[in-house]
Amino acid sequence: QVLLVESGGGLVQAGGSLRLSCAVSRLTFSRYAMGWFRQTPGKEREFVGAISRDGGSTYYADSVKGRFAISRDNAKNTVYLQMNSLEPEDTAVYYCAADWQSTTTQASNRPGTYHYWGQGTQVTVSS
Repeated sequence: QVLLVESGGGLVQAGGSLRLSCAVSRLTFSRYAMGWFRQTPGKEREFVGAISRDGGSTYYADSVKGRFAISRDNAKNTVYLQMNSLEPEDTAVYYCAADWQSTTTQASNRPGTYHYWGQGTQVTVSS
């Protein structure tokens, strides 16, 4: 069974930083584009960022561009989300996801593209 396990969430003050990690097992990690999404109660899951299989292409939602950075380490089967200058509006449960259909140099911003999901990690930003 494929496992995606997020970690690194927590409570932080506005302006602070957090680094989320997503450890992936039981799939060939380098063959998957990886995405980060977030969700708050009563709202649909929202795209945050994505990274291509080879790590050469990254994509971000406008709301996080310039503040968040996604990276991956294919040797460690892990994808990261560095979040800086956090705002209360960033409060959400953050999920990582894996997609095998994207090409080597692309990644999707659509949740329906992704095949495997983690259980999520809570990020709370206080004002």
